Amino acid sequence: MPFFDYRVKNKDGKLLTGTIESDALQSVITRLRQSGYLIIKVTEKAESGIYAGKIFKKVRKVSLKDLTIFSRQFATMITSGLPLIRCLNILHQQTKNKNFKNVISQVQHDVESGQTLSNALAKYPKIFPDLYVNMVKAGEAGGVLDEVLMRLAEHLEKEGALRHKIKSAMTYPVLMFVFSIVIVFVMITFIVPVFVKMFADIGGDLPLPTKIIISASNFVQNDWYLLLAFIFGGIYGLKKLIKTKSGRIAYDSLRLKLPLIGPLARKVAVAQFTRTFGTLITSGVPILGALEIVGNTSGNVIISSAVDKIRTSIKEGETIAKPLEKSGVFPPMVIQMIAVGEETGALDSMLQKIADFYDEEVGSSVEALTSLIEPLMIIFMGLIVGGILISLYLPMFSLITSIK
Repeated sequence: MPFFDYRVKNKDGKLLTGTIESDALQSVITRLRQSGYLIIKVTEKAESGIYAGKIFKKVRKVSLKDLTIFSRQFATMITSGLPLIRCLNILHQQTKNKNFKNVISQVQHDVESGQTLSNALAKYPKIFPDLYVNMVKAGEAGGVLDEVLMRLAEHLEKEGALRHKIKSAMTYPVLMFVFSIVIVFVMITFIVPVFVKMFADIGGDLPLPTKIIISASNFVQNDWYLLLAFIFGGIYGLKKLIKTKSGRIAYDSLRLKLPLIGPLARKVAVAQFTRTFGTLITSGVPILGALEIVGNTSGNVIISSAVDKIRTSIKEGETIAKPLEKSGVFPPMVIQMIAVGEETGALDSMLQKIADFYDEEVGSSVEALTSLIEPLMIIFMGLIVGGILISLYLPMFSLITSIK
């Protein structure tokens, strides 16, 4: 839909400006008048498509940390008894992220226009996902918006901590890999040509490993653009393949089955599933609706497929634990704890305990994986660099042997 810039005055005579997305100019005028504004000017943006692209770009810049701070501050102000509009106005003024500031301003305007907070937030799915919007909707319906926002803040903090653990642990191995690639590139580009000139002066037939290294050096120096095209083409093709249904299934299935990465990916998936599911249930979201949100936000089609089967089974009258066991994705301990939670009526707290347990498991697995990857990367670098050096010195060994 197109975007419209407006300039209006409120009941106090204060000048306000903003942008509204609507299907027609008359709809914008009607909405502004219903909000009690005196309309000064309303114009359609000439490049609505470009503007929408800018909005999309802005939305992507809002970090998880910004959203966490927003949720916690919002909850604190509501608990203190401040009106909703006043809370949004304060959040708009103190938010440092300019893109997020614009979104909060628009949300404030929508709420002032009579929309619910959840509907206003739902217009920005790149910032406020289904989990966030549905929990806010449940909080509005139950009159516990402050509690729900506080739970959201805690949920986002734990999710951010989990991501930080993984990123921090993988930083060193990635840097080691990049460093090894740079070393190989420098050796092939600058060192190997020096030996090639020496071999030409010596003459004679070169060993096969030396010929391979020389050919690789010539290719990198003369046809480097083909190498870049191959790399970027492979990355582009892989991304396109992953976007297809069959490609995504194969990719996610492989992630769960890899020797070192698979167990860690499974633990991360279980931690996210149980934490999100538990948070939604605690906030008053119905089980079937919560499962739908969990399936959509899992980030793994194998997990999503298992959750869909769980929803179907629950509709047929089964418990949650039974279809979980049939899926083959979740560990037996998780299934047993969820079964106990269902029997005792404490499913939400049991899910949170599982999530906390697997958060610790992820931390331990990441540390173990890091301690294993570091020596493997050193061995990898040693083999590559050593292999190149041996290949370059093989003709010299052959020459010394022939002289003897």
